Amino acid sequence: MKSTFLIAMAMSGLFFFSCKENKEEKDVAQVETVASTEFDYNVEQFGDVKVLRYQISGWEQLTLKEQKLVYYLTQAGLAGRDIMWDQNYRYNLTIRKALENIYTNYEGDKTTEDWKNFEIYLKRVWFSNGIHHHYSNDKMKPDFSSDYLKQLLTDTNTTLEGEAFDIIFNDKDFKKVNQAKGVDNVLESAVNFYGPEVTNKDVENFYSKMKSPDPKKPLSYGLNSKLVKENGQLKELVYKSGGLYGPAIDKIIEWLEKAQGVAENKAQGDALGLLIQYYKTGSLQTWDDYNVAWTAATEGNIDYINSFIEVYNDPMGYRGSYETVVQIKDFDMSEKMSVVSSNAQWFEDNSPLMPEHKKKNVVGVTYKVVNVAGEAGDSSPSTPIGVNLPNANWIRAEVGSKSVSLGNIIEAYNNAGTTGRLKEFVNDSTELELEEKYGQIADKLHTALHEVIGHASGQLNPGVGETKETLKNYASTLEEGRADLVGLYYLYNPKLQELGLVEDWKKVGMAAYDGYIRNGLMTQLIRLNLGDDVEEAHMRNRQWVSAWVFEKGKADNVIEKITRDGKTYYNINDYEKLHDLFGQLLRETQRIKSEGDYAAVEHLVETYGVKVDQNLHKEILDRNKQFTSAPYSGFVNPVLVPKMDDNGEIESFTIEQPKTFAEQMLFYSENYSNLPATN
Repeated sequence: MKSTFLIAMAMSGLFFFSCKENKEEKDVAQVETVASTEFDYNVEQFGDVKVLRYQISGWEQLTLKEQKLVYYLTQAGLAGRDIMWDQNYRYNLTIRKALENIYTNYEGDKTTEDWKNFEIYLKRVWFSNGIHHHYSNDKMKPDFSSDYLKQLLTDTNTTLEGEAFDIIFNDKDFKKVNQAKGVDNVLESAVNFYGPEVTNKDVENFYSKMKSPDPKKPLSYGLNSKLVKENGQLKELVYKSGGLYGPAIDKIIEWLEKAQGVAENKAQGDALGLLIQYYKTGSLQTWDDYNVAWTAATEGNIDYINSFIEVYNDPMGYRGSYETVVQIKDFDMSEKMSVVSSNAQWFEDNSPLMPEHKKKNVVGVTYKVVNVAGEAGDSSPSTPIGVNLPNANWIRAEVGSKSVSLGNIIEAYNNAGTTGRLKEFVNDSTELELEEKYGQIADKLHTALHEVIGHASGQLNPGVGETKETLKNYASTLEEGRADLVGLYYLYNPKLQELGLVEDWKKVGMAAYDGYIRNGLMTQLIRLNLGDDVEEAHMRNRQWVSAWVFEKGKADNVIEKITRDGKTYYNINDYEKLHDLFGQLLRETQRIKSEGDYAAVEHLVETYGVKVDQNLHKEILDRNKQFTSAPYSGFVNPVLVPKMDDNGEIESFTIEQPKTFAEQMLFYSENYSNLPATN
């Protein structure tokens, strides 16, 4: 890129309705990059996964007290690591403990294909926090036989039997989250948020009876509990001290209390106190009080995400997965990107939304570039590159939100080296040149606009319930598509150049549009097996956005489908008209959300976002075979090692990088296994 600002300006896209999106969820056809330092970002590759390292930029600039705060927060996050494993599937911890015991104690022949396949399977399970793929949600089947596993169990005196053994090899509980139309999504999802007999109707009926004390500030019912049937009656098992996951939560509380003791300021300390109280009581009112306090606590160099937050893993959109991210402020980049948040009202006022759907006063939208110091739960090993929280619409409207881009994570992706997929899928040299010159800044700006402006934009009509209630299983993909459309609409706008964010707004916008359509209609398909429908919320939204504008623009040939030498390409002929189509779709998606129009969102997603052209999909997979780089990436975390003085107090820290993925996973299991196998 042409300037240090444009190179370093790292935005995000794990959009947390909050928003949550991974780097590989963007256009996988990136230009090749060259590592700028001697640091080795690459750890290893197996299956469809590449494991990377990241550096904690800015660590040396922190005071010892600030470093202690970072350390305590990372320890709090890791203390709850096993919660995510159990949430993902009821047998995950049982299976993991057995597989790890085999891995560390087996003394037989480790040169066989069976053993190599066992290692790969265990690493894939580690990466996904369970036996279901972290992205597709499909159960991962091992490339070794049940007889071989039985022999390994015998040779290492390890117990794994009954359904926990059989589930590895059979077809039961095949889908962790099943979002298919026409099925009972709760019954057909293996995720451990519900008892085995709980149905969609049970969930709807149970929560329809719950009324918030203040209807204008609806509580996040179901966020921190498991819904089960006992003697035919529905009952919530709440995640709290003394409740479900109590042993791990007690450890989290211990570390958070240490963190509170070294808080940077009163606002930060008060917020931590409310989070501790929430973990102790499980009170959803306290959760809201905490989010209000956390959102308002914008001063300081350290921030964090901690608790049960994202609802993507719940087919009904109620229950939050456990996750933590500990962040150090990137001072220079955050100052430069504050221009986006400071102009939030302009973007809202000039959007194509219906007047009644626009916010008259966009408040409290903060945007920072941060450097990650540690992650756990749903954020690790597969990590977001950006976050926007909190999720509650009323808090966003009254208090605001925090948007962050994980700068050192993006830096690691860019410096780890990518493949030459881009040249395979671009239509011509002009598209290639635009991507190479403007693609990175376009991607970064899109995710900034998505997080800061997109999720903060728009408002619900009076009397319309929360989106998870009105749009149900389509809520997540509608919200992500809506935020994407906000970014797309403004990427092709001279305002970006006026604000000093780009040097050529038109070419940046063209590169952004090329990349989005290319990814939404073609390259993201490499993550699916031939014959699969699109199920993941973000993949769905990129497809329905792209497919809708492609179809609506056919009469004017806005986007042209080209076949050349047996290969398919998409070429944008009219960027102005495409910009208008993005605006039309943005207006409609906001209407759907504002009015709670379930029939409309069902039609939109099912018509454009679910089904895949099988001939095109096969072609894309065949064209992709020449590339060896894995389509998914994730990270090991640096290890903060405290050095103690003679009085047992921390006097300094060293940072150690794991040598292998297995090393870190086994270290975590040894030091942070705070739950029994069955909970």
